[in-house]
Amino acid sequence: MIEPSRYNALVPVKALAQAKSRLADHLTLRQRQNLVLDMLHHVLSALIESECFARVAVVSPDKRVLAHAREWGAYSLCEEAAGHNQALRAAAESEALADMSALLTISADLPLLHVSDIQHMIELSARHELVLAPAREGDGTNAILARPPLAVPYLFGPNSFQHYQRAARQHNRNTSIYHSIGTSLDIDIIDDLDDLYEAQALSGEHMESWQRLACCQ
Repeated sequence: MIEPSRYNALVPVKALAQAKSRLADHLTLRQRQNLVLDMLHHVLSALIESECFARVAVVSPDKRVLAHAREWGAYSLCEEAAGHNQALRAAAESEALADMSALLTISADLPLLHVSDIQHMIELSARHELVLAPAREGDGTNAILARPPLAVPYLFGPNSFQHYQRAARQHNRNTSIYHSIGTSLDIDIIDDLDDLYEAQALSGEHMESWQRLACCQ
């Protein structure tokens, strides 16, 4: 079994000028930027609270994002390579994240992510070299926990979940699939915000003001 202290976590975030462009018909740019930052804060808080990681890092080309990441207790990495997957690989290979046994790469827009989701993925990784958490549509990937950190190459993009499964077979990596609302509900379109509102209303959980504002547009 791997000691949690041998894990790192990596959270990629795009430039805020491009924040959630598919919501542009429903939210202003400032609202979308606040949405991105508050979801990032939530994800970082869950990662840090889990106490499963030696280091939690954010990689982004945006100085404002990186400043907030440091403020919220994460390590900041300026994006050094063009292209999402290339930037992730460069971050994973950086000195800041080197010499660890496993790496969790997780989306920044998971407003229902819970500490227990992270702990369950860590538990699965003790028996599996790859743990994949698909998006709820079943074609995207919202988290990948790899042991070693680059057990398969980064393949984020259209149909990434299927691409990761194929790569796992090609590299003979033992794989587990983790399903939960916390890792599957990401926010890209207005229907996602409506579903977030409904899920929190049904659960009775407190809704932050930014979530209420976004969901009621």
